[in-house]
Amino acid sequence: MTGSTWLGDGWLWWGLAMVLYWRKSQCLPALGLSALLSAALYSAVKRLVVRRRPFEIEPHVWSRAKPPDKYSFPSGHTMSAFAVIAAIIPFHPSLAAPLLFAAASIGASRVVLGMHYLSDVVAGGAVGAMIGWWMATVFR
Repeated sequence: MTGSTWLGDGWLWWGLAMVLYWRKSQCLPALGLSALLSAALYSAVKRLVVRRRPFEIEPHVWSRAKPPDKYSFPSGHTMSAFAVIAAIIPFHPSLAAPLLFAAASIGASRVVLGMHYLSDVVAGGAVGAMIGWWMATVFR
């Protein structure tokens, strides 16, 4: 789970973007804008909602990984993951299964590590997928 969270820090998406750039993929504008829009949106929503993270209030959370920011809702890792994959899949449908697995693993890791509640991850994934789909539609 720690590895999935680490990949969700951006390493997987930057690496994938480099490969897609090298292969001259047409999805790069959609991918890039999806990542930027999701980051801007989750940052703004977190400052409005101000939900404390599970590890701060639940005694059973065992992980003490450092969160990238102060608040829990929505999951930025999950929103970014689903935004990026939803932007890529229409251009590269053969990558759907591994990309969905990666995004779901990132989301699950955030709950398992006590960084987010399940509702944070579900909301982040849904909104991220909508952003990615929208950007794929715009750039297709």
